[in-house]
Amino acid sequence: MADEIHLSAETRTEFGKGAARRIRRASKIPAVVYGHGEDPRHVTLPGHQTMLAVKRENAVLTLDVEGTEVLALVKDVQREPRRREIEHVDLVLVRRGEKVEVEIAVHVDGEPAPETVVTVEYQTLTLEVDALRIPEGVTVSVEGAEPGTQVLAGQVSLPRGATLVTDPETLVVNVAAARTAEDLEADLAEAESELGIERDESDADAEAAAEDAPAAPAADES
Repeated sequence: MADEIHLSAETRTEFGKGAARRIRRASKIPAVVYGHGEDPRHVTLPGHQTMLAVKRENAVLTLDVEGTEVLALVKDVQREPRRREIEHVDLVLVRRGEKVEVEIAVHVDGEPAPETVVTVEYQTLTLEVDALRIPEGVTVSVEGAEPGTQVLAGQVSLPRGATLVTDPETLVVNVAAARTAEDLEADLAEAESELGIERDESDADAEAAAEDAPAAPAADES
């Protein structure tokens, strides 16, 4: 859980693309705060501080909107596709002690058994948690896990006070045997067969024979 982040916000009265560009040129970011049945509040946020704040998923901000403090959860961050600069932020009002639904990242920890491959099938879990105690993620241990090990959402250890919203039967982490060279060769042959590609076995045999043949002796220059 991270500390609350305090930002000063200014009420925004200009709208449209031109106004948004002017706000960003002033190193600020346009945002909207909504929720709890209140009318949306259009504000501007300090650019650099906001950029740092939203690096954390599900950041909760304490906004000072011209003398009035409100708590808001970062719901969505819109970025310019190429430069990835923040263009707009959506914030949802929350209250102390309120439960909110958030997407939490799944992390894997530990070394599985040799010759295995670990796949995170579900990258996030939806949890209901206290708005001011949102975890940065949940961790699944695969220490010593053998092929065939599967971890379902309902088996993941959750932070205290958190409730799982994701279907508990959802497969989150899967441990499988690593593919061998023979498996890959068989897959290639099957794919070529489906595409109607026929291998020239005589050429393959000739290449194999050439690889196994001893090198020719060097010419006698004397």
